[in-house]
Amino acid sequence: MSKLSLEKSVKDFSTKFAVSAEMTRHGKRLIPGGYSRNSFNFGPHAVFVSNGDGSHIVTVDGHRLLDLNNNFTVNVLGHNHPAITSALIDAIPSGISFGNPSPMELQLAQILVDRIPSVEKVQFSCSATESCMSAIRIARAFTGRTKIAKFEGGYHGFSDPLHISSHTGPDDEGGTDADPQPIRDSGGIPQADIDNAVILTQNDREGTERILRAHAAEIAGVIVELQSGAGGLVVLDQGFVEMLREITSELGIILIFDETISLRAGFHGLQGVYGVSPDLTVMGKIIGGGMPLGAVGGSKDVMSVLENGTVTISGTHHGHKLALVAGIACLTAMDEDAFTRLNTQAQRIQTELNEWSTARNSPFAIYGKGFSHLAYGYLNHPGLTLRNHRDYWRGLDAETTQIISLELAIRGFFPVHRGEFSLSVPMTEDDITAYTTTLKEIVLELEN
Repeated sequence: MSKLSLEKSVKDFSTKFAVSAEMTRHGKRLIPGGYSRNSFNFGPHAVFVSNGDGSHIVTVDGHRLLDLNNNFTVNVLGHNHPAITSALIDAIPSGISFGNPSPMELQLAQILVDRIPSVEKVQFSCSATESCMSAIRIARAFTGRTKIAKFEGGYHGFSDPLHISSHTGPDDEGGTDADPQPIRDSGGIPQADIDNAVILTQNDREGTERILRAHAAEIAGVIVELQSGAGGLVVLDQGFVEMLREITSELGIILIFDETISLRAGFHGLQGVYGVSPDLTVMGKIIGGGMPLGAVGGSKDVMSVLENGTVTISGTHHGHKLALVAGIACLTAMDEDAFTRLNTQAQRIQTELNEWSTARNSPFAIYGKGFSHLAYGYLNHPGLTLRNHRDYWRGLDAETTQIISLELAIRGFFPVHRGEFSLSVPMTEDDITAYTTTLKEIVLELEN
C-alpha cells in the first residue's frame, strides 16, 4: 500500500465522488462556485447528497456515509426523524406561511425560556446569523455605545459587523499576540465596521481585561462562543468565562453568548455547563429541527428595547410556522437522557483516541469540551494544547488533517472537512466503533 499523501487522497476522493465532481462543474455555469454554500467544499469540491435516513446520508454517487457533519451540527436527531417528519406533514395542510403569529411561536419560546437559564424573553429570526445581528443592535441600543468586541477565531455569521477576524492566519496583518487587530474575512466589508470592532484573544485573561477596560466607554457588547467552531475549535477556561462575566458586568458591557452550536452541549446549553449567565444568548441549529430558524433571548431588562420600540427587528419569515413546528418536535425529543447519551458517546471517542495517541506518542488528537461537537487534528507535536485561535493555525498540521478528512469520506464517513464532527441520536455504538477504528487506521497509514 502506497503512503498516504494529499495528492493521492484528493485524486481518490474525486474518483469516488465523480458524479459530485461533475455536478460541481455543471453548477459553476449557474451558481458562483457551483453551489450556494461554499463552506461545504470538501477539498476539490462538495459531495452532493440524494437522501438521508437516521445517522447516514446517501450521495448522488451511490455511497452511504455515516454523517458526522449533520449540516454543521444541525441534525442532532439525524435524518428523517419520525417526530419531525410527522409534525411537518401534519402542519402543512393547515397552511405553510402566514403574516400572523402562530401558537407554535409561544410554545417554542416557552421551551427555550424553560431550558436556558439566562433567557427570560426570546425573539425568532430565520438564522443564527440574523440573530447575531439582532443581538448587536440590541446591545448598541441598550448601552448607547457602538463598538463590538469579539474574539479572534470566533465565527458569528457573515454579517458585515461580525465577519471579522474569524479566519485569520499567519500571513494576515492581524497585529501581535498581545494586541490583535481586526481583519476582514471578506471583501465588501466597510472600514466603518472594522473601526467598530475590538478584537480579543481566547483564554488571555490579562489581555482581555486590559483591552476591555481601555475601550469600556465605547464597547456595547462582547460576543463569544464558549467553544468556537468555524474559526477553529477552542474551549474557553472556566475561570476565563467567569472573569468575562465579572468584567462586563462591572463595565456595563452586554455579554452575548453565541450558542448556535453549543446549545447541543446539554439540556441547558453550554452556559448551563459553565454555570455562567450572559445578558443575551444567540441560538440556532438544533432549535429549528433542520428548518431555518434562529433566536436571540435574554433578560427582560435587556430585551425591553425590543418591546418599547427602541429597536425594531422584523422579517417576512421570522417565526415561520414550519420551522417552529420542527423545532418543537426536535427539542421535545431532545430530553436530558438524549443529551447524556450523545455526550457519553462523544467522551468515549475523545478518551479512547487520545489515550491511543498518547500511548503511541502521536500528534493526532481529539479536542473539545467533551460534548457531541468535537474536532480531530494532526498537530505539529504530541501533547500540544490549542488554547486560542493562533495556537490553532500555528499548531495544526493543516495538510495532514485535510488528508484525514478526505480519507474518512473515501472510507464511508462524512465529517466537516476542516476536522470537526458532530454526533446524532441515531448513531449506534457500532457506528462509534467503526469511526474510531477507521481514524486509527488512517493515522497508522500516515505514520508508518
